[in-house]
Order: sequence, then C-alpha cells, then structure tokens
Amino acid sequence: MSEKNIFVIGLDDANLPTLHNSPGAREYRFHPLLTIEELQVGEVSVPALLEKAQEILDAFDGSIDAIVGYWDFPVSTLVPILSERYGTRSTSLESVVKCEHKYWSRLEQQKVVEEHPRFGRVDLEAGDPHPPEGVRFPMWLKPALSYSSELAFGVKNEDEFRAAVDEIRAGVGRVGRPFEYILDQLNLPSEMEGVGSQVCLAEEALSGIQVAVEGYVHQGEVTVYGALDSINYPGSSCFLRHQYPSTLPEPVVRRLRDVSERVIRQIGMDSATFSIEYFYDPRTDAINLLEINPRHSQSHAELFEYVDGVPNHHCMLSLALGKDPSLPDGAGPYKAAAKWYYRWFADGVVHDVPSREDLRRIEQEIPGVRIDMVPEEGQRLSRMPGQDSYSFELAHIFTGGDSEEDLREKYDRCVAALKLTFDRTTPGSRDEKNS
Repeated sequence: MSEKNIFVIGLDDANLPTLHNSPGAREYRFHPLLTIEELQVGEVSVPALLEKAQEILDAFDGSIDAIVGYWDFPVSTLVPILSERYGTRSTSLESVVKCEHKYWSRLEQQKVVEEHPRFGRVDLEAGDPHPPEGVRFPMWLKPALSYSSELAFGVKNEDEFRAAVDEIRAGVGRVGRPFEYILDQLNLPSEMEGVGSQVCLAEEALSGIQVAVEGYVHQGEVTVYGALDSINYPGSSCFLRHQYPSTLPEPVVRRLRDVSERVIRQIGMDSATFSIEYFYDPRTDAINLLEINPRHSQSHAELFEYVDGVPNHHCMLSLALGKDPSLPDGAGPYKAAAKWYYRWFADGVVHDVPSREDLRRIEQEIPGVRIDMVPEEGQRLSRMPGQDSYSFELAHIFTGGDSEEDLREKYDRCVAALKLTFDRTTPGSRDEKNS
C-alpha cells in the first residue's frame, strides 16, 4: 500500500509524536506546511500565506492526499481554502467562519438553542462606548476573532468597560485585518452586513464548572466522543488543567451532547472535528455555551491517548482520508488524564530552563507524564507571543493516572523537578493586576 501524504499546516514538534501514534500512521507521511511563526507572530497576510502554501504544494512531487490543521485562525480557514483548491476533504469555509467569528457564531447558536449568555456588539468607533442594551455587568469583552484569550477582558463596571474597549480598539487590527480577507470570500447573510471583522463582542459573564465537548461530523452525522473538565486557578479565569473524562453526572453530559449536536448541524460542518466549550452551573443546573472551535483541541491529544489509547488527532486524519474516525472507548493505560498549565502571574525573566535531555529524564522518572516548556532560557515572559491578559505559561504538563489524586501528585512532582527561577518582577506586573 502506498504512503499517504498528509500536509499539516503549522506542524509543530509538540504534536508530531501524537500524530505518529495515531492508528495507521505507519502508512502516513507528515509534511509541514507553513511554520507557527509565519502563522501566528505579528500581523499575518492571508494572501501571502496562501501563496507560499501553494508554492510548496505545487512543487511537491507526489500525491497530496490530505491537508489538515489543529490551530485556530488563520490555520482553520486555510485548511478549507487549500482543500478546495487541491481536491482534498474538508468542511466548508463558511462553516469554519461561522465558528471563528464570535458574533456570527452567537447569531447562529441562538437560532437553535437557548443555552448561551446574553450578548451584543460594541461599537469600537464610538467616542463614548457603552455596553449593548440588555447585557449586564459583570461581562466579558473580546474581539470577534483573537488568538487564544488575547485581548479578552472581564469587566465589572463602566470604567473597566471603557479601559478594555480602548485596549481592544488598539490591538484588534492584528487579527481583524487579515480576517477581513476571509470574510470577503463569502456571501454573508443580511444579519452580517456591515459587521466586518474588527468588531467587539460583549457577553454576560458565566459561572460554574467549565467543560469542553469534542466531536466530529462524518457524512452529515454528528458524533460527540468525549467531555473534559476545565479547572481554573483559584480566583482566576486562567486554566489550571483540562481533565478527561469529565466528572460531571451522565445526565448533564447527555445534555451537553444534545446541545452540541444541534449547534453543529446549524453551523453546517461536515468532514471535520470540533471542540465546544461550556459552563455548567450545578446550583441552577444551567448549561451555557462559551465558544465553538472548528477543530479538535491539540491540547487534548495526549489525554485521549492516555485514556482511550488513541490521540484525538486520529479523528482529524481519518476524516481527511475518508476513513472511519471513531475512537475506541477506554482502551488506554490510565483511567484519567490531565493537561496542566504551569503559569506565572507576574512579569520577569526566567532562568534554569531545563534542556530537552533534562525533560526526558524527568519523564522517565515519573511514569505517565510529558512536559513541554514554553519560554526559553533568559526570556522575559512579557515578550512571549500568544499569552492571555492575566498570566504567562511556563510549561504544559501532561499526566495520566488512576485517580485525580494521582494526576495531582504527578503534576506537583514535575513542577518541583523543573526548578525554574525568576528575576525580581517589575512594577505593574500581572500579579498586581490580578490581585
């Protein structure tokens, strides 16, 4: 059987091992298509990215069997554009944009479900902006499109609202302007006329337990294959860990599955994976949809491999190749798994960053763990790209175990083994802002 050539937009070293652990990977050849730096650093040019990608693909001497990606914009939109041009499988560009554009996504959601917060647009051009009518404090302000949680602000009053609008207004163009090119490729509905890409969404703050639902659409049928809990640092909106499987009661998971299926059908996705983030409030039994991601979460790949024996990359690869995308249930070596975010809530310069050999040694000493460092030796944390508004990521630590206590113990051992040190933090650092 001939090898399948799979081009991965934004292929990175962290995900390459899990891609190779997917079933059938011995028959696959993975080819990088554009770098993370080209895709995410600075203000990207979508036409320039498309031109470079096409040069690489046109020069390739072999079959182009699949074009895939597991990152947000611009990767999520490049996949359907290139797939259409080269005859590979993908969902439509419109279905991806309906997820990525936060305001358009809310408009689609409210057509089929009630499980979402009150929301509205904020006029960034107004000299004295105000919250949308009917949206109450506390609320979140966020651009229609952003990387991770960049330029997302929780606000409790009018003063914080105006300060956040000023910051979003100043920075929204970095992603908004490239996204305009994508919107120009579509025939937008009347409700999106004049909205554009450089807009701000306000929505009421949600509370409760955060949970992510992962699934795929194959031949028009929506399948949810997993639910994961997302636990924040105490008193913070920043993730501490994602944990699989979810500890929520089965009736709640069934409701999450039902809402996900209805929303994804409304969006019109097919031959694609998705990840939807929710809040569940155990006091009121309310479910609220936070956002829809038109790709599976690469952050969760190891978790599914630890518990189900197969990384969720398998679903993406299988759909792109027209194969059965289903995952086995509980076939992995551990009952539970977690991805931990080791964070620092102040600016500073990091030292004693372990080498790759040091990390491999720690992984061998602690079974069922994997560590990916984020900063480099001597790096100032505030200069790292893609960080949220409140903290800096130091390391991603994956743990597999037979209980939550087991997962926590392995994480604590890893943090202690890293032995990172920091220069004295600077005035106005994030620990002060978040206090």
